[in-house]
Amino acid sequence: MATLTINDKTYDIDKLSEDAKAQIINLQFVDAELARLNATAAVFQTARVGYLSALKPHLAALDASSAKPAN
Repeated sequence: MATLTINDKTYDIDKLSEDAKAQIINLQFVDAELARLNATAAVFQTARVGYLSALKPHLAALDASSAKPAN
């Protein structure tokens, strides 16, 4: 017996209507897509951190070359 638990209540999937079963399939698809998108966002966040780290020495060099001597 396959079950579905929502809001702490368990339902026997075999007793659900075909429309309800279709909605479960839709939910499973959306949950999978959200997981995929979250994983993709994590990859982009990691890449962003790497690009920022690679940029910092260039900015520091620019700062050093444009620094005016103190009087």
